[in-house]
Amino acid sequence: MSVFSLDTSALVKRYMLETGAGWVRALTDPGAGNTLILAEIGMVEAAAAIAAKHRAPRGISRSEQDVAVRLLVQHCATEYELVPVDRAILDRALLLTQQHRLRGYDAVHLASALAANAVLITVCSPALTLVTGDRDLRDAAAREGLAVDNPEDHP
Repeated sequence: MSVFSLDTSALVKRYMLETGAGWVRALTDPGAGNTLILAEIGMVEAAAAIAAKHRAPRGISRSEQDVAVRLLVQHCATEYELVPVDRAILDRALLLTQQHRLRGYDAVHLASALAANAVLITVCSPALTLVTGDRDLRDAAAREGLAVDNPEDHP
């Protein structure tokens, strides 16, 4: 069993056909036995990304959008460990924006992953892997001592 923290760019691949989607689907399959961690905001960001795919020219159908969002909400309730975005996470994210080249929500994803990793190390020592397609987030996470993986490296 492994522990993975997924940012939105990785999470959306579970619900949409994109490069790396097969790998993310295997990683997130309940039968794989992995622990999956998300910042709470990931649910909203992923739903917005799915809606944007519907609005895009030659995008997904409304039915595909509805199914994907329904599955996302179901998985958030049953399969993901959601990290609450509280004041401590926001304070850490703010500092991370000053130390690394990060957009705001990417800093929140990183702060959430770092908080979850700190708990894991205290309890049972498995380091988590942050999964993201975003280069700046991967670089910042690696500098903060997290293992990283890019779903786009697994076509």
